[in-house]
Amino acid sequence: MKSMEEMMKAAQEAAQQVQVQMEEAQKKLDSLEVEGQAGGGLVKVKATAKGRVLAVTIDESLMKAEEKQMLEDLVAAAFNDARNRADAVSSEEMGKMTSGMQLPPGFKLPF
Repeated sequence: MKSMEEMMKAAQEAAQQVQVQMEEAQKKLDSLEVEGQAGGGLVKVKATAKGRVLAVTIDESLMKAEEKQMLEDLVAAAFNDARNRADAVSSEEMGKMTSGMQLPPGFKLPF
């Protein structure tokens, strides 16, 4: 049977390995890009899977003062679509990372 010291050392090494993997996963998520759209593609938001917004594109046909409210709604919808896509990619990538780990049921890693 392993001594308590050996078990503590193994647990510490495992925790350090998880921390390194989490840091690598966070870097990867910030390099993966998603695009959210609204209004049939008239408004687009490009973001990283980590949620950092990279670009907003608005079709010129929406640049009318009388359509300001609609444009604002479309921009908000495109941001939300990009956020949903980023969450999906993030969950998928984190799932790949944690698939080999022996985590207790219900345990969730922060990301």
